[in-house]
Amino acid sequence: MKKLFFCFSIISAMMFTALSTQSMAQEHRKMSSQAKGAIIGGAGGAVAGGLIGHGVKGALIGGAIGAGGGYIIGNEHRRHVEKVRRAQRRAYYRRHHTVTHPSHNVTVIRKH
Repeated sequence: MKKLFFCFSIISAMMFTALSTQSMAQEHRKMSSQAKGAIIGGAGGAVAGGLIGHGVKGALIGGAIGAGGGYIIGNEHRRHVEKVRRAQRRAYYRRHHTVTHPSHNVTVIRKH
């Protein structure tokens, strides 16, 4: 029994070490706007709910409502940023890939 326990401990320790080094080697991803909004909204809602509701129940309800609202606001922020980036790419493409013909006053897209 002691040998079985010892072998199991060694194997689990080796697996834990392998998994932890693998997770450390993975690339760190940034937090999304939705996640940031949900965390900030949830924390603010929990504080406000706790103060208004005078207890844990108010804090839980406030945190849930704040997290939902923060997620929605973060999602709208992400969509706005993507819209601005698309507009910038379009403007760059139009600026660098179009040519106005001088005699006909016509703008055409250059093809490479």
